[in-house]
Amino acid sequence: MAGNSKTYVSSGISFGSALAMVISYAKWHSILWAIIHGIFGWFYVIYYVLMY
Repeated sequence: MAGNSKTYVSSGISFGSALAMVISYAKWHSILWAIIHGIFGWFYVIYYVLMY
């Protein structure tokens, strides 16, 4: 069971990073900003939802 929760967390972090990168690139049209926001992952996604 612990292995499954580890997989979900890893998938969630990966999805959060990918989502942040897509949102960032669509907003700013910059690969550099997309990479930076991808590092922050879900934090940037939540920030974007709250601010825009």
